[in-house]
Amino acid sequence: MATKYVLVSGGVISGIGKGVIASSLGVLLKSIGLKVTAIKIDPYLSYDAGLLGPLEHGECFVLDDGGEVDLDLGNYERYLNITLTRDNNITLGKMFQKVLARERNAEYLGKTVQIVPHLTDFIEGWIHRVSQIPVDSTRERPDICIIELGGTVGDIESAPLIETLRRLRLKAGQNNFLHCHVSLVPVINDEQKTKPTQAAIREVRSVGLSPDIIACRCSEPLKGPTIDKIAMYCQVEPAQVIAVHDVPSTYHVPLLLESQGLIPILKNVLQLDGLSIDSSLVRSGAQTWMIWKSLTATQDRTLETVKICLVGKYTALQDAYLSVRKSLEHASMKCARKLEITWLNSSDLEPETEIISPAAYHKAWGSLCTTSGILVPGGFGARGTEGMVAAAEWARKKNVPYLGICLGMQIAVIEFCRNICGIDDAQSAEIMEELGIHGEKVIIHMKEISSTPVGASQRLGLKNTIFQANSNFSKLRKLYETEAPSVDGLPAASDPSKTTATADGEPTSKPSPGQPPIISERHRHRYEVNPAFVEKMASHGLDFIGKDEDGERMEILELRDHPWFVGVQYHPEYLSRVLRPSMPYLGFVAAAAGCLERIMEGKNGGMVNGI
Repeated sequence: MATKYVLVSGGVISGIGKGVIASSLGVLLKSIGLKVTAIKIDPYLSYDAGLLGPLEHGECFVLDDGGEVDLDLGNYERYLNITLTRDNNITLGKMFQKVLARERNAEYLGKTVQIVPHLTDFIEGWIHRVSQIPVDSTRERPDICIIELGGTVGDIESAPLIETLRRLRLKAGQNNFLHCHVSLVPVINDEQKTKPTQAAIREVRSVGLSPDIIACRCSEPLKGPTIDKIAMYCQVEPAQVIAVHDVPSTYHVPLLLESQGLIPILKNVLQLDGLSIDSSLVRSGAQTWMIWKSLTATQDRTLETVKICLVGKYTALQDAYLSVRKSLEHASMKCARKLEITWLNSSDLEPETEIISPAAYHKAWGSLCTTSGILVPGGFGARGTEGMVAAAEWARKKNVPYLGICLGMQIAVIEFCRNICGIDDAQSAEIMEELGIHGEKVIIHMKEISSTPVGASQRLGLKNTIFQANSNFSKLRKLYETEAPSVDGLPAASDPSKTTATADGEPTSKPSPGQPPIISERHRHRYEVNPAFVEKMASHGLDFIGKDEDGERMEILELRDHPWFVGVQYHPEYLSRVLRPSMPYLGFVAAAAGCLERIMEGKNGGMVNGI
């Protein structure tokens, strides 16, 4: 069977929601039993997302294989419950490097290497190869490959990519390629304007592509005359104009698309009724779709809120913490709470801010003092770290639920060493090197990690963590032990029989009866807790309940006799799913919402119909 492709491109402006729409199309295709994979194509010259600034590009998402990729791959994994590889993220820079490496190896037999056909053929071959890779628990080749083209059609850097996709559509043949173009319908003086969309469609057709579906982003539902006008001037049927207006959450987008008859359009254009689909996948898809609809309906009916304060370095751009925010949303839905996040710049908690901007300082502390939970996520560099230390101290002293992720765990260590262990100058080697200061390095650089080249030089990807013998008291351990696989059978992060191998290629091993559980989570760091101080911290009540397979690297800390004070060196947000929340986030939100005991007993936080 030939691979079928769904291309999602965008016009008018970037950041229009292509990733969510692409993921939502995948949800609809999976709901009818199809196996779906996804590829993100970015037109920039960076090799990958590892060195892109979070305040400019948003978060860097990390995969099982250690690939540092665009945040949209996180959307694909969360929505579709699939496990992707670094090859699922194409950048123009990566493609150029691969082609030039082949040229240097004389693989083009002396020909003049050009954008067309050499680069375009290479990208096309890459897409075809990656589209065949199994990404779910069936271990079978996907039926559909969704391709999202980053940026906007017409950008000069996208030209080679668009030519590749034009050729791909031609070679795929009739009924094997569907193009959805996402455009903007602005509302000016209460009038829905169609001219930007008309111009966008002209632009995309001028480069040889012809959209089968026009997805119109708008702040409000499209009016009938607006749809008719777009259909007439863009030469499509009104049914092919899909309104994607603002909704309460992105989880409503698949429902919005389905309500406008998108599944019949997909079936018609791609001739999906002619495919042989496993009956078990049809049942699983239908069941997952029912749960998805019930989950969003329950979220709409929820009245109670849970207030979380995110204390970070990059809060000026919320997409810098996209996976963190999504993980909090997943957990809050499980707990039957509406999530209310306060985005707090950690620098505003520092004494210097009280002098420079007293209003910002007191506002920040007012938010921190009235929140139900404090989360300190990952980050790099010295800026704002003293504000994070102050937040961790407040959470520990005032019994406010605390979750520290990567840097956030290291911050908790620094705070505890200073204020409980009597190490007044406890500090991180990273911060000491940047600021040129001295102190006790309770956080050290990992000796096996090289600083050159900087790209991909961290400890990356899926790694095993083993709960220690002293962890029976742990709330987090109990949550991991009660975690169940998701509806469609994709193994949970703590499932030792999961199909995904660890980063070194070995499958996660199943612990012997009575042995502490082993979990697998994704990592991205180059600094770690100094083992020389672990015993002293433990003697003062801070237990490291999870370590790596060698028992040398600290992975999880948990404070006894606290509602929830947990730090993890890994990034659990990378494995959180809509229908299977991450356990550290779930425990944190449940503690903040006052329903942790129910969640630990395997019950939901108040949801109906068992969802």
